Amino acid sequence: MGKTPEHCRVEDALSILVGKWKPIILLHLLQEGTKRFSELKRSLPGITQKMLTKQLRELEDEDIVERVVYPQVPPKVEYSITEYGRSLEPILEAMHEWGMKHTLHKQQKQKSKLL
Repeated sequence: MGKTPEHCRVEDALSILVGKWKPIILLHLLQEGTKRFSELKRSLPGITQKMLTKQLRELEDEDIVERVVYPQVPPKVEYSITEYGRSLEPILEAMHEWGMKHTLHKQQKQKSKLL
C-alpha cells in the first residue's frame, strides 16, 4: 500500500461508507440509476423510512448522492449518484469481490472442521 499508518486516509473513506445500508443504497443507484425515495425504500426491505432518510442525507452531505425536489403536489423527490460518487464504484466492486471470497473462505474453513 505504501502508506504509513499516521497518514492513512482509510478511516476518512470508511466514515462515509460504513453502515449496513449505505453501500447497498449506492449499489442500487449505481446499477439502476435515479430513484424516487419510495422506490429506494421498496428496494431495501427492512430499512425504516427514518434510517433511509438519514443515510441519504449523509451521502448527500458528502456530495456522493444528489437530491432533486420537483415543485409539484405531492412533492416528487429523486435521488441519483453524483459524478463524484461514481468514483466509489471500483471500491464497492472490490469490497463485493472480497466479501464473496471471504464468504467462500469461511465456508471452506467450516467444512474442514466438520471432516
